[in-house]
Amino acid sequence: MDPDTQANSLTLNAQAAECRVNEIFFSLQGESIKVGLPTIFIRLTGCPLRCTYCDTAYAFHEGQKMTIDAIIQDISQYRTKHVTVTGGEPLAQRTCHELLARLCDEGYQVSLETSGAIDIANVDERVMKIMDIKTPGSSEAEKNYFNNLAYLTIKDQIKFVISDRTDYDWSKQKMNEFKLTDICEVLLSPEHEALSPTDIAEWILEDKLHVRLQVQLHKYLWGNVPGK
Repeated sequence: MDPDTQANSLTLNAQAAECRVNEIFFSLQGESIKVGLPTIFIRLTGCPLRCTYCDTAYAFHEGQKMTIDAIIQDISQYRTKHVTVTGGEPLAQRTCHELLARLCDEGYQVSLETSGAIDIANVDERVMKIMDIKTPGSSEAEKNYFNNLAYLTIKDQIKFVISDRTDYDWSKQKMNEFKLTDICEVLLSPEHEALSPTDIAEWILEDKLHVRLQVQLHKYLWGNVPGK
C-alpha cells in the first residue's frame, strides 16, 4: 500500500472509531494546574479499579457509543479549547488513543486523567497527562504500574489522593523512592470526605515538600453533583 493510501485508510478508520461515552459536559476544571479554567469534559465509560472513595461509580457501566466524529461535533458548541478526557479509566477503551490524537489535531489543549494502572506509553505526546498514583487508602495501591513514570514529562502531573496520615507518609516514601518531583509537578489532594485540607497543608509545610496542595474546586462549588 502506498503512503497516501495508507494515510487515507488510517483517517477513515479514525473517523469510524467509536468510544463509549458516559457524559460530555462543560464546567470549570476542578483539579490540576489548570484549575478554574472553563473546560469540556469527556467522560468515558468503564474502569478496572474500584477505589474506596470513587465518586464516579456511575461511569463504570453507563454510556452510549459515539463515533469520534460525533464527539468532535458535540463539543464544538462550547467556546473553549480546553478539553479533559476522564473516566472511569479512559484508557480502558482502546479507541481512547484515537480520540486524544483527534482532539489534538482539532487544535484543542487536551489533558488526560488516568489512574496509572494502564500503560500510557502510546498516549499522544501532545496530551497533558494527569496520572493518579493510588495510595493504600484507595484499596487499589497494588494496581499501580510504575513503569508509566518513564513516559511522563515536565508538562505532566502526578497526583496522590490522601485519605489519612498513612497515605501521606506512603506518598512521601514513593516521592523519594522514584524522585517524582524531578519528573513533573506532584499534587497532593485530600480525599474530600475524609481529610481536612488544613491538615495536609500543615504536613506539607512541616516537611517542606516541593508539591502543590490541590483541593477539588468543583466539589466546593457544587458538591458531588454529576456533570459538574
